[in-house]
This record gives sequence, C-alpha cells and structure tokens, in this order.
Amino acid sequence: MGSFRRASKSLKSSKYLSLLHNSSLFGGNPFLGRLNSHHRVGLSQTFCSNSRQNSTENVIDLNQYPLERVRNFSIIAHIDHGKSTLADRLLELTGTIKRGKGQPQYLDKLQVERERGITVKAQTATMFYNHHSSLGVGSDNKQEEQSFLLNLIDTPGHVDFSYEVSRSLAACQGALLVVDAAQGVQAQTVANFYLAFESNLTIIPVINKIDQPTADPDRVIAQLKSMFDLDPADALLTSAKTGIGLEHILPAVIERIPPPPGLHNSPLRMLLLDSYYDEYKGVICHVAVVDGVLRKGDKISSVSTGQSYDILDVGIMHPELTSTGILLTGQVGYVVSGMRSTKEARIGDTLHHSKSVVEPLPGFKPVRHMVFSGLYPADGSDFEALNHAIERLTCNDASVSIAKESSTALGLGFRCGFLGLLHMDVFHQRLEQEYGAHVISTIPTVPYIFEYADGSKISVQNPAALPSNPKQRVVASWEPTVLATIIIPSMWGQLSPFALSGEGSSWSIHLLTAYEFS
Repeated sequence: MGSFRRASKSLKSSKYLSLLHNSSLFGGNPFLGRLNSHHRVGLSQTFCSNSRQNSTENVIDLNQYPLERVRNFSIIAHIDHGKSTLADRLLELTGTIKRGKGQPQYLDKLQVERERGITVKAQTATMFYNHHSSLGVGSDNKQEEQSFLLNLIDTPGHVDFSYEVSRSLAACQGALLVVDAAQGVQAQTVANFYLAFESNLTIIPVINKIDQPTADPDRVIAQLKSMFDLDPADALLTSAKTGIGLEHILPAVIERIPPPPGLHNSPLRMLLLDSYYDEYKGVICHVAVVDGVLRKGDKISSVSTGQSYDILDVGIMHPELTSTGILLTGQVGYVVSGMRSTKEARIGDTLHHSKSVVEPLPGFKPVRHMVFSGLYPADGSDFEALNHAIERLTCNDASVSIAKESSTALGLGFRCGFLGLLHMDVFHQRLEQEYGAHVISTIPTVPYIFEYADGSKISVQNPAALPSNPKQRVVASWEPTVLATIIIPSMWGQLSPFALSGEGSSWSIHLLTAYEFS
C-alpha cells in the first residue's frame, strides 16, 4: 500500500524415537557415528527397560560446534519452485530423516499446508554434516573431515506470507535462492532476493528442476546476472526430484556462507523468532542465540514485558524437538519456559538472563495489513471459545491484528487485519481445523481515509465505524493504491488497457533498451 488515491465515490518430544529412526544412516549425526553395530543393538534392547538411565548418554553435545562450525541459512524462492522438496533432500542427505520414510515435504507440518500444497509457516531443522576441508598447498594438500551444525529454515513462497520470510532471514547469514529452470525469475524471486539483500545475507543461486524437458538453465543464469548481478559461476544446477547436483549444495553453504556473528563470553541475548502453544508444555518459543550461552535451569527475562521465567527445557529441532540442555552462541533452537499466556511471547522480543542488563536487539519491522475482515462465532454463546482459539493461533501467526468489535446482527466478534486474501483464508481454515471453531466472516475490506470540511481526517476499517455527524461534512475519501512497475516482453504489447480496466491509471510507458535491461 504505497499511497492513497482520491476516490470520487465511497508437539510431543521425539528425541529417542529419532535416534532409533536414524541409527542406520550415514554422515552427519554427531553421536551415532561413534556407535558400532553392537552398541546400536544394545540401545534398542535397553530402551524400554532402562531409558531413564540411558537418557544422559545419548544427548547431542553442542559444545563441539563452536561458532566457526555453525551455519544458518534459509531457502527462499517463488511459489512451487521446489523449496520444500529441496529441504527434504538435504534432510535425507545429512541423515536427519530416513530416505523413503515419512511424508513428502516433511517440514510442511500443518494440515492446511498439505491440503493446499503450499508452505505457510517457516520451519527450522538442525542438520549435522561432515565436510572435507583442504589443508596445505600443492603436494602437501590434505583433507580434514570436520562436522558442521547447519540450521536450515524452509520459508513460504507466497507474497501473503512474506512476513514469515523476513523473520526467518533475521536468524540467517545466508540464503539459497532457488529458481525453476523452466519458469525462470518470477515475482517472489525478486521480492525475496531483495529481502535477503537488505539483510546483508550471502546469496547462493540454485537452479532447480533441470531435469524438466523445458528447462533452460543458461537463460535463467543470464536472468540472475542481469537482474541481480549474481556471478554465473556461483550458480548450482540441481534437481531436487532426481537428486542431480545435490552433493554440491551443502559444501557451498559451508564454504560461502560466513559463521554467525556473536560473542560467546558476552551476556545472553536471544531473539524470539516464533512461538506456538502446546497443551502440555505451554508456549514453546523458537529462538536464535545472538550472544552468550543458554542452559536448562537458567532464569531469563523479557525486555518487552519485564517478566521472568525458568528454563524448563532447551534444545534443537532435529527435525522434531530434541532436548540438548544448552544452546550456544549462533545456534537456533527452542525454549520451554513455562509461559502460559500467548500474550507473553512477543515475536521480535529480546530474552536475556534476569540478572544482566543488555541492549535490546532490533526486532522486526511492523506489519502493514492490507485486508480487514470481521470474525464472529456461529453461535453467540461461543464467543469466549473463539477468543481463546484466536489468542492461541495468533501466538503462531503474529502478522494478524486483532481488535474486538460488535455488530447489531452478529453480536460480539473480532476485527482482524491480514496481509492478503490467501492469508485470511488460511487463518480461517486453521481456526476450524486446529481449534474446532465455527466462525462467520464478513466481506473483506480495505482501510479508507475520510477528510472533513474542517481539514481533519479519520481512518476507517469497518464501514459501520464511520461516524454520522451532520455537523461534519465529508469532502473527500481516499482508498489505498499500489504504485507498481510492470516489466513485460515487447511481444505482449501494451498492458495499459488491462491496468486501466481495474481503475488503474498509467503514468508512463517506457521501452527498455538492451543496455538498460542488462
């Protein structure tokens, strides 16, 4: 909403199960690599009879991963360019999940994501990968194997969930920019690139789906060079479906993306990235440790609320919740602190040790809502149940604004602000599927600004909220518009008739020369 135009008219923890599940895999798991076949059999035999005794022996030791051996990266792309499939292949390659087991698009865990075939929530998974680095020069060149901790964040591709992408990038130092080898650069490719560019992230271009008959990697590489000035030599050619070229991705992540900044010996500072409510554990927070070390049993405080909490559990997503008892500088994981109200978990908040005084982290930019709609319970007596469901869901979707309102026809309800129509539909669907709420939604509207004869202005999101005062005369009304630049091939002709048909106005038309396009 760039300007206003004058209108002429008005989970449960599965640590031990994941150990057994991954016991036959190769590569990156930091403790299974040290178990021989005899120990694996012994583990399976004693799991039921003496699991409490063995729980302290099979905890992932994060102390062996200092800052220089940690990499945090996201996968960003346009819709349906293969982000989630690529994430699956990387999880399989590192032994985090077993190939052929589990569901496709493993990190798309919501029911609405599986039904619609899109990613709605950004999901994090911690992987361990053994990388061979070269030591020496010439004939003295030797290969040393080191284990790296990689935090992968799979992000949505639709514009309505761009807030999820921006929050994910705050915890990363690099990003894989995935582009379909047949479709090439698309709208969200451009938008996500600039989100990563503004965050000063290292961008690794990945040309995916090169196995398609219509794939044209050379054309896509030329697009990336002309539009984003990305070096063609840096592009990786892959097919997440067939596995072609996947072996080059993780080495590129380790060699090109820098380790996270941060001071190990400084006071603890954590950025609250996301949260959701668990019926047994309360609010589970996803955090990125910027400075210091967090241990189970520590007492932390929130900068926003000032409230203090005891750390009941801390760990990583591997890919499910896996308790480690500690999180070090630069690492991303989860925290269970006994929060019982979702209002206590504010996205972008800074968490720190209670006895220390720290400078708050920048947090996130405020959300600009595009569409507003009213939500009312189908049965007026279910208002408190709907209030409870919305409170729990907004804990997991902080981009929604909520305000109570009343209607003469529908009774008490809520006025909700969304980032788009798809965002609104997904929110409604999650209310019904995850919390069993039955709601009535009003027609979505956009905010208007009304100007009175005395020069005062009022912003109205609900038509019923416009005051009817005979003494104040409305002289103008303003509605939101978008200032857009549309670039199309010359063979398509002029787009002005289509833009003008939607109450648009054409400011200028300019034909790009070959020099300007490059």
